[in-house]
Amino acid sequence: MKELFHYADKYIRQSTWKDFALLKFCLFAMGVLVGIHIPEKNRKPVGIAAVAVFAATYIPLMSKFASVVLEEDTEEDVQEEAESLQ
Repeated sequence: MKELFHYADKYIRQSTWKDFALLKFCLFAMGVLVGIHIPEKNRKPVGIAAVAVFAATYIPLMSKFASVVLEEDTEEDVQEEAESLQ
């Protein structure tokens, strides 16, 4: 398991926002495919669980994103941004 997390960290370091966007679309599509196979009688409890998971993950993600947006850019950040635009 430790090795899996190592590779996940390595993948993240080498990824851009575009890679994460693709990952999110992939996971969304997988969720839709799973969702259409849930029997009618079980959809409400599964929907409630999905809303709970969404709230439990979305709030911390957006909190972290907001802190990144609000923090002061360092000289290194500015330099990396300039290099990425070239």
